[in-house]
Amino acid sequence: MSKIVIALGGNALGDNPKTQQEKIELIVPILAELIKNNNIILTHGNGPQVGEIFNHMDMPFPECGSMSQGYIGYQLQQSLQDELNKKHIQKTCLTVITQTLVDKNDEAFKHPSKPIGKFYTQKEAKQIAKETGYTFIEDAGRGYRRVVPSPKPVKIIEEEVIKKLNSDGYIVIASGGGGIPVIQDKEKGLEGIDAVIDKDKSAALLAENIKADILLILTSVDKVYLNYGKENEIALDKLTTAEAHKYIKEGHFAKGSMLPKIEACLDFAEKHHGTAIIASLENANAALNGKAGTVIKEG
Repeated sequence: MSKIVIALGGNALGDNPKTQQEKIELIVPILAELIKNNNIILTHGNGPQVGEIFNHMDMPFPECGSMSQGYIGYQLQQSLQDELNKKHIQKTCLTVITQTLVDKNDEAFKHPSKPIGKFYTQKEAKQIAKETGYTFIEDAGRGYRRVVPSPKPVKIIEEEVIKKLNSDGYIVIASGGGGIPVIQDKEKGLEGIDAVIDKDKSAALLAENIKADILLILTSVDKVYLNYGKENEIALDKLTTAEAHKYIKEGHFAKGSMLPKIEACLDFAEKHHGTAIIASLENANAALNGKAGTVIKEG
């Protein structure tokens, strides 16, 4: 039985509770099949969900992240548990609200880059920036949005609890949205900070530290491609870490989509010497059996 950390994209879950519940109902039969023969820890994105919470509630961003973990985790664990019970799989699901430590001196804090929340006019953005110190950028001709830093994950605060629960046979849903970003203050201890952590990189860090066998990143495409979307695109069944570094330098992977997934796989494959797989959700089982997806290994 393999220990597998699964990273599920937040966009696969919709941007409101009703749509999310409908999508989860379609996802859980696939996840249940993975759980039947493997030891699973499930992570997920939260981009659309945390954006909706942030837009509609006057809350600090770390609290918005924790709220998104709670309601996504609730729907996932309830629906997944129902599916496991229906299939007579004797395992229990639970959600761990997860914090992720980042370095307060990370260079990302000097260069906020991740858009969050609603769109504003240039005039509105300037006024809010003046009042709050927030940074705004123009986003694809649609208006101005606040941007926050995207620092590297340093440590999953609850990783020992997650590891223990997983070892005891529980299906753990954790590290949602990459985890709630926190910094370590010498006097106050842990403090939440406005930031967005890449969920695939957090999943790779968690997989490394709990000594998982496989990091499985489930996304909207069936494989990793070179020249993606072009007439000469090439699907990759296997990818060595050396080849991945070469293709990154050649600019084959887009920064906002495939690149962070490849980088997360490289972290896991090189630091833990494990197997990383990128595949579509519907092909998850086939990917674990070597019949779909792209397998990334050290070499």
